Amino acid sequence: MSTSQSRQLRATLIGGTAVLMWGLLALFTTLTGEVPPFLLAALAFSVATGLVVIKWLVRGEDIVAHLKQPVGAWALSVTGLFGYHFFYFMALRNAPPVEAGLIAYMWPLLIVLFSALLPGERLRWWHLAGALTGLVGAVLLVTDGNGLDGFKSEYLLGYLMAVTCALTWSTYSVLNRRFGHVPTDAVGGFCGATAILAVFAHMAFEQTVWPANTGEWLAVFGLGLLPVGAAFFTWDYGTKHGNIQVLGALAYAAPLISTLALIAFGQGEPSWTIAIACLLIVGGAVLASKDMLFKDG
Repeated sequence: MSTSQSRQLRATLIGGTAVLMWGLLALFTTLTGEVPPFLLAALAFSVATGLVVIKWLVRGEDIVAHLKQPVGAWALSVTGLFGYHFFYFMALRNAPPVEAGLIAYMWPLLIVLFSALLPGERLRWWHLAGALTGLVGAVLLVTDGNGLDGFKSEYLLGYLMAVTCALTWSTYSVLNRRFGHVPTDAVGGFCGATAILAVFAHMAFEQTVWPANTGEWLAVFGLGLLPVGAAFFTWDYGTKHGNIQVLGALAYAAPLISTLALIAFGQGEPSWTIAIACLLIVGGAVLASKDMLFKDG
């Protein structure tokens, strides 16, 4: 394996840790009680920002240098981070959660498709097949194998919000490659801006409900530390320097990890549907990784 391939593999593995952390999102969220989503996002992103600032201060780093990034990088990253959460939460407010969630979770497949537009990238059949296999597994997982009741016209606004959500995150993830020169530490500033925008969204759309006890506050801290914190830093690094098609396929593991975590903590039940979904998602990820796992790819 050449040095460049080794670096790409390392970056892909680092980016893949974001998927592991996003798999804990549902578990931590259920432990935060009745805190509304935009307020929860504001709190979690504030935790993430605070932790990064502490790291900068402890290590004596130049905070201004981390924040002084091109306007395009700020616009893309804040739109990606805040836009994804805004459109996702609005989709859930205006459509049934299963249908809205499935539409929104088209973003891994869109990442694989959009990656063909990047300079030096080639979309091969195994990338697409792996992403589609993972999508089938995700559908089985989210619907519990029972299918959908059908999309209804009265939920059109919610469906459009979900589509916009998927387009927002996939576009951000792919275009982020163009800002490979922007250090990952800059994500701390992007998280801070996202927290501020989430506060405004909370004031516009929600009633304030604070965490009720120490356990719920710890869950908020856990969100800001991992799935709404470190995950965005590792994803940033992975999308800039790793294999974008493999990362897209790997992303379908997030709902699987989420389901397994809920089962492990007694908030879900194992089933054959989950086992089959596991095989499809893992198999799809392996297939999409063919050119990284086998040198003759």
